[in-house]
Amino acid sequence: YAKLQRLGIRPSEVVSDEIFLRRVHVDLIGRLPSVEEGRRFLESNAPDKRAKLVDQLLERPDYVDHWAGYWADLLRPNPYRVGIKAVLNYDNWIRDQFRENVSYDRFVSRLVTAKGSTWQNGAATLYRDRRSPDEVATMVSQLFLGIRLECAKCHHHPFERWSQKDFYQFAAYFSKVTRKGTGLSPPISGGEEIVYTSSKGQVKHPLTGEVLGPVPLFEVAKLAAEATSSETSSETSSATPNDKVSSVAQDDPRVALAEWMTSPGNDYFAQVQVNRIWAILMGRGFVEPVDDLRSTNPASNPELLDALADHFRASGFDLKSLLKTIVLSRVYSHSSVPSESNVTDRLNYSRNYRRRLRAEVLMDAVADVTETPAKLTGLPAESRASQVWTTRVDSVFLDTFGRPNENQDPPCERTPDSTVTQSLHLMNSRVLDGRIRDDDSRAARLAGSDMTSEQIADDLYLAVFSRFPKDNERDYVSGLLKDVENRRAVVEDLMWAMVNSPEFTIRN
Repeated sequence: YAKLQRLGIRPSEVVSDEIFLRRVHVDLIGRLPSVEEGRRFLESNAPDKRAKLVDQLLERPDYVDHWAGYWADLLRPNPYRVGIKAVLNYDNWIRDQFRENVSYDRFVSRLVTAKGSTWQNGAATLYRDRRSPDEVATMVSQLFLGIRLECAKCHHHPFERWSQKDFYQFAAYFSKVTRKGTGLSPPISGGEEIVYTSSKGQVKHPLTGEVLGPVPLFEVAKLAAEATSSETSSETSSATPNDKVSSVAQDDPRVALAEWMTSPGNDYFAQVQVNRIWAILMGRGFVEPVDDLRSTNPASNPELLDALADHFRASGFDLKSLLKTIVLSRVYSHSSVPSESNVTDRLNYSRNYRRRLRAEVLMDAVADVTETPAKLTGLPAESRASQVWTTRVDSVFLDTFGRPNENQDPPCERTPDSTVTQSLHLMNSRVLDGRIRDDDSRAARLAGSDMTSEQIADDLYLAVFSRFPKDNERDYVSGLLKDVENRRAVVEDLMWAMVNSPEFTIRN
């Protein structure tokens, strides 16, 4: 707000309860509130109801599937390259970390130091997909440090700090990763592979031929050396084998890397995750792209980025604590309605930036609104889109609304833009029309009940828009339903129109 004052920008007002209700449900658990949940929250006069709602949402199972989905985008490889079973185990492993509320530093440490069977330890699939030290180095540095080293692989850019030697010294942390098993045989890879640490392995400078040892990217090297020689702490003694990093650091360079990356002196580690979470919740990161932190790409608000990173670190890298801090802030509650002074602001969060619902969120919203589950090939009948574990599960809807192409290499960042194709799909999809007009749909249930026209209007608006209808909207619905012979057809048409409206498809 100090920056907004300097810029002469007046922030938008705080949103109403109905906007906050829908926004925080979509952001934290990836689904709309039910009619009963919406009614209970909107009719409550409790002064702390927003904070209580956030606490409740963070403990729901939907939180796991929704937030694991973001990391699945960043980590999930092509199943035809690494094998269907390996991808399934990888996806289950990611969801388990969120289910157990594993701290972010332990999540990263477990992943970076993963070993064992790709059929037993899903995290090991990272090393089935990325087969050489340089491939792993570029992914790890980008995801967990926000440092894009790809260019330094070939040359030293004159305006950036990372040299070719820096790149290969970092890649040397993965020089001892070895595999045994059937290997890859795309497009039908299916065998088991064991990832382990060898006693041999080296990385050479491509120009000089010099054998390079593992060295951190910047001056927190002392921390890595301390980690290598330290004894296993009491905290890690009760943890899983992948957490017992210090005692085996000399045998596996990745252990020292994990200790260094997650150490208090490494600002990049907390900042890139905070920046990523902020972008998901606010529509834009302090730094864009979110995983490209460098001096020539400065943050729009470095003070706030630093403050949130400090909070994240002090909380023990607790993702739920970070989410709660952000969503209960005033800036998160800014209205998307601009004022004269902030109508052109796209950098300073003086207003909320509207954006389309994520593909899985929108698909699940249709299921909840119509009360008809989506039919997903290879999954149980009541499965939700947020539970899809591979992009090979066929869905025209998900593809239309922007899920990543299965042939893309991770990490995959989605494009949030709306397209004409998406609008045409909602208007013309026979599947969607069939679900609205299904005999077991919400429309059929409402029309066949003894509810009044006003009650039907309330139910529809709470289900689709997470709010009560305005007086003129309630009157309009009542007028349409007055003295009609086929009440069901009217309710179906109303629901179809509402689902096709921007208020339904846009996160406001």
